Amino acid sequence: MIQNNTIKISFFYLISVGFILLNIWFVVEKETIVLNTLPVLLGAALFAIFSFDKLLYFVVFFSPLSIELSRLFPGFGFNMYLPTEPILFGILVLFLLKVIQERSFDRKILLHPVSIAIYVNLFWIFLTSLTSSMPVVSFKFLLSRIWFVVAFYFLTAKIFSSGKKMEQYIWLYLAGLLIVVFYTTFRHLGYGLLNKQAAHFVMVPFFNDHTSYGATLAMYLPFTFFFALCKSYPKKVRTAAWLVSAILAGAFVLSYSRAAWLSMIIALTVWAIIKLKIRFRPIFIAAIVFIGLAFSFQTQIVMYLEKNSDESSSNLTEHFSSMTNISSDASNLERINRWGCAIRMFEEKPFWGYGPGTYMFQYAKYQLKRDRTIISTNAGDAGNAHSEYLGPLSESGVLGLVTFLVLIIVVIYTGVHTWSRLTDKRMKGIVLAATTGLVTYYIHGFLNNFLDTDKLSVPFWGFTAMIVAIDLYSRKTPDSTPDLVE
Repeated sequence: MIQNNTIKISFFYLISVGFILLNIWFVVEKETIVLNTLPVLLGAALFAIFSFDKLLYFVVFFSPLSIELSRLFPGFGFNMYLPTEPILFGILVLFLLKVIQERSFDRKILLHPVSIAIYVNLFWIFLTSLTSSMPVVSFKFLLSRIWFVVAFYFLTAKIFSSGKKMEQYIWLYLAGLLIVVFYTTFRHLGYGLLNKQAAHFVMVPFFNDHTSYGATLAMYLPFTFFFALCKSYPKKVRTAAWLVSAILAGAFVLSYSRAAWLSMIIALTVWAIIKLKIRFRPIFIAAIVFIGLAFSFQTQIVMYLEKNSDESSSNLTEHFSSMTNISSDASNLERINRWGCAIRMFEEKPFWGYGPGTYMFQYAKYQLKRDRTIISTNAGDAGNAHSEYLGPLSESGVLGLVTFLVLIIVVIYTGVHTWSRLTDKRMKGIVLAATTGLVTYYIHGFLNNFLDTDKLSVPFWGFTAMIVAIDLYSRKTPDSTPDLVE
């Protein structure tokens, strides 16, 4: 027995040393780190075989730390985030095989109004992929959207169905995000924390720019403050949550993301409306009146905005006020250029659109000379529509936008009504934090779009899953209070 153990240990060390030497050779001679992904893939395979939920947690933790394939291996004909998206594809395959084998899944989740809204949106994406100007691009977009939805909505909602595990989901992502925050802040210190230009790239390679970084921080701040304030949690958890809240709040300010700042202000307003239990009718009437006045005085409003000459800068007040500068701020003007292209693309193909995921390949010819800026490119190869709403409008036509808006409305409706029905403070707080976090992204979506990335898909679909799971759990056992997650 002892001899057998010695042989096994020796064999283990022999393989380990061989792997290290081979990896060093690849790094030095081939200048590639491809072998570094092997332990991650092996670990993922073991999780898939022995613990499916932990495989999902693995992806949640690594999402903020994932890196695009194009950064590791420039010149590839396709792109994805490593190590998360290959694992998500594997999760999708395993999920389909499991459903086929067992011929069942939680019917209450499958038939929930939010799920039905998701089906309709995905079905329309599928149809417009068939009519797409670039079918390969569109079906790749559809596939990635499906694996995000399956992993972070359906499977996550199933994991949350017992009323537990939601805190684990949040803290795992926060653990990875904190690593990125420390890395970003350390790099930012080298340039000076008040250096706005540095704030645009110090989070690379984990986040492509400060806008997606700021959007992520905004989505998680409602949860960290809830954990800090909720007395249902142990004191050590609340203390840690206060510390994390302070760190994220500092990073949020230093992100210099005006869209994220605006989204947080509006989300706090929504939070206050929900807490004060203000009825929907007066809010709806006020919104209609506001929109009507905006249309009536649109000329005067545009003239007023054109007088704003504040440029984005390291001065936080000036930087925020520059959001309405549509006369000289290049970032704002380029965003207007992209929106104009999206609208003109919609006018060209109002029903079917150009195909999901195709905007970045098609918008070049819709740029008008008067709208181009110093950061525009003639080839139109500088990104997407910068709108979670105009993007689908140009790519999947009017129903692409409508089905996405219906999904948002159903989620908000479910979140608010579930919150008002609950009596358990913990669940009530989770639903409110999830709804508020989602509102930050719904607002941010007017100015940017990131749902094609794992970093924003984890909270977007995960928070939606929390709302649905708690809605179903509270209907099943309205008087039950689940134990806090172990």
